[in-house]
Amino acid sequence: MKDNGAAEGLYLDDLQVGQEFLSAEHFLDAGQIIAYARQFDPQPFHLDEDAARDSFFQGLAASGWLTMSITMKLLVQSLPFAKGVIGAGGNIAWPRPTRPGDILRVKSTIREIRPSRSRPDRGMVQVNSLTLNQQDEVLQELTANLLVFRKA
Repeated sequence: MKDNGAAEGLYLDDLQVGQEFLSAEHFLDAGQIIAYARQFDPQPFHLDEDAARDSFFQGLAASGWLTMSITMKLLVQSLPFAKGVIGAGGNIAWPRPTRPGDILRVKSTIREIRPSRSRPDRGMVQVNSLTLNQQDEVLQELTANLLVFRKA
C-alpha cells in the first residue's frame, strides 16, 4: 500500500490507477443504529430489536444510509485529496446488512483517472470503496466519481 501523500493533500497528478487507501475503523453499536434511524430512517428493523427479528433482516440492521454516512467519514479521513472529497455521482450496493458490533473500515482503490479536456485545473477519478466488517465481509460497495484538482 502506498503512502497517502503529503500533508497538503493529493492532487490529480499524484494519483495512479490501482492505488489503494485504507481507512481507520469505526465500531458500531445498537445505540448508534437506533439513534440514526429515529432521526433519518424510522423503520422497525432499524429501531426495535424485537420487531427486527421478525423482519426480512432477522435482526437489528443499520440503515444503509448510516453505513454510507460512516463510510463518508472514513473516506474523508483516508482519501487525502487536496480541496476535499467532492462527489460527482456513482453507484452503491449493500450486499449484506450492517449489524450492531460490526467494526467498519473502508478499502478504496483508484480505478480510473480522467483529466478534464475543457478545465485543465481538474479531472475525474473513479474510486471503488468497499466497506468491510471485522470478518472482511463486504457490507457496502461504492463506486464514486470524484472531482480532483491538479496542482496550480
